[in-house]
Amino acid sequence: MGGWRYAERMFYPYRMSFHAYNTVAEAIRDLEARGFSANFELIGKTFQAVGSGKQFLPDDLTIVEHYRFEGSSDPEEMAVVYAIEARDGTRGILVDAYGAYSNPELSTFLKGVPIHET
Repeated sequence: MGGWRYAERMFYPYRMSFHAYNTVAEAIRDLEARGFSANFELIGKTFQAVGSGKQFLPDDLTIVEHYRFEGSSDPEEMAVVYAIEARDGTRGILVDAYGAYSNPELSTFLKGVPIHET
């Protein structure tokens, strides 16, 4: 399949509103266009919305969409893109590497974040 990349649904493959993305950048652009404008990062044991400085614990967040990319020709495309909503209405994106380069602390944090994909 050459340089073709695909987004594979994780955890809940039966989700009705599926978005097909070819690259991580395409997924991020579309999610931002749909209102997921904050960039989240893990700081210590809390999530922080870069820019606003708002901090969140796992119970404050919900994963509403996520996509796994397996870069057949570009290892940099091996990533998971998460669309996350906070209780206070903050909507944002988190990108983590997939596979051997994933962040184990982030994976542990995300295990405590509920998943509610519609």
